[in-house]
Amino acid sequence: MAVTASRLGGIEQLESAFQKAHADGRGALIPYVCGGDPNLATCAAIVDALGAAGADAIEIGIPYGDPLADGPTIAAAAQRALECGTSVDDVVGLAAGARERGAPPLLLFTYLNPVVQYGVERFAAALAAAGAAGAIVPDLPYEESEALRRAFHRWGLALPLLVAPTTPFERAVAIAERSDGFVYLVSRLGVTSAAHGPDIAWIGERIARLRPRTARRIAVGFGISRPDEVRAVCRYADGAIVGSALVDSYAGTLGAQAVDRARAFLCSLRAATVREPES
Repeated sequence: MAVTASRLGGIEQLESAFQKAHADGRGALIPYVCGGDPNLATCAAIVDALGAAGADAIEIGIPYGDPLADGPTIAAAAQRALECGTSVDDVVGLAAGARERGAPPLLLFTYLNPVVQYGVERFAAALAAAGAAGAIVPDLPYEESEALRRAFHRWGLALPLLVAPTTPFERAVAIAERSDGFVYLVSRLGVTSAAHGPDIAWIGERIARLRPRTARRIAVGFGISRPDEVRAVCRYADGAIVGSALVDSYAGTLGAQAVDRARAFLCSLRAATVREPES
C-alpha cells in the first residue's frame, strides 16, 4: 500500500494539535469512540461531528472480545460493533475516510493480540496509509514495546504509552521518554468507566513530578466524564481523554440522533478545557 510523504508525521500531527490548544489557552480534548458502534456509517458520522465540534484528536477503538482495560460501557460498545461484523480493516478504513474529510489527528486504540494477529509491519503500514497519527496499545508492556515502536517510527507514527497510578516514579519517567505523541496518564486504578471519577489530587502531584523529568505532553484518561472533571484535569495536564461517558451519551441510538447526542456532549466538555488565567 503506497504512502506519500504528506500522509506521514503522526507525532507531528499530535504535537501541532497540542500546540494549537495551548495557544488558545486550553487543554486538548481527546474523545474516544468504538469503531463500528453502533454501526460503521453512524460511527463515521460521529467522528466527523466530533472533529467539527472541536475535538483536538480522536481515539477510535478497534473492537476486541477480550478488552482488559475496558469497563462495561466500552465493552458493550465493542460487542455491538463485533455483532455488526466490524474488523480491523473496517476501522482502518473508517479512519482513512475521516482523515480525507478533514478529521483531526486520529489514534487507533487496540490491544496487542489483534496487532500481532494482523502483523506488526502490516498494521503500521495500514495506519500510515489511512493518515492516522498512530495507535494506543494499553496492554503493551514497556519492556516489549521496542519492536512495535520501531515499526511505527518507520512509518512516522506515534505510540503513546500508559503510566498507571501503581507505576513507580522512575519507571514512569522511563515510560514517558519512550512514549511518542504524548504520555497517557491513567487517572485511577481499574478499567475505563464514567462511574468512578479521576483522582485529581494524585494527577496534580504526579504531573508536577513528571514535568521536570520529561518534555513529553501529558494527557489524562480513565473516568473523566463531566465538565468539572475536564476543567480540573486541564489545570495540570496538556489534555483530557473522555471515552465511556461519550459512548454512553449516544448508546442505544442510530444515525442523526446518535450524531446529535455525541456532538452536544462534546460541546459541553469543550468549553471546560479553557484554562482560567493565573491571578
